[in-house]
Amino acid sequence: MLEQLVQLDTELFLYLNNLGTTTWDDFWMFYTTKFYWIPFYAVLLFIIFRTRTPKLFLITVVLIALMILFTDQMTNVFKKVLVMRFRPCHDPTLDGLVRLVKSHCGGQFGFFSGHASNSMAVAIFSGMLLRFKYKYFIFFMIVWSIAMGYSRIYIGVHFPLDVICGWIFGALSGYMFYKLDIYLQDRFRVR
Repeated sequence: MLEQLVQLDTELFLYLNNLGTTTWDDFWMFYTTKFYWIPFYAVLLFIIFRTRTPKLFLITVVLIALMILFTDQMTNVFKKVLVMRFRPCHDPTLDGLVRLVKSHCGGQFGFFSGHASNSMAVAIFSGMLLRFKYKYFIFFMIVWSIAMGYSRIYIGVHFPLDVICGWIFGALSGYMFYKLDIYLQDRFRVR
């Protein structure tokens, strides 16, 4: 059963990865590069800032930093200790079949995707936080995260299951940190 799942995952990766064209390469490389999203994150923080007092905002910022640290470090534990599944671009059985858009492949192992888990954690956390002020914001953020995960398949560095598991882990992490934020906001609001 597991072998069949891995085989289907590999076939789906090759199909999706090879849909890419040089016309879209620059767009997806831009999309997948974390550095270019700094203005987006700054605007997101500003929107959150406007919904709370400075003290409560500081609590939220600390929790966001801890959430990203948590998802990032858990990704590394899964990649380097627990699963150790080759990235498609390092998988010797796929040599010559992967359309690698990046100039380099990245680390040897890729399960699960840090980009997918971090982006989905941010999407769920901020979407839940702002859902009362901006009704459809969470949907926008989830679409943003889905595109981030797809970008990792497109550029050739993650299998679809790496991305899907990253999304699931990120969603659970984002929700858990959102609940922690609500708890801490209530505790510090009364002081």
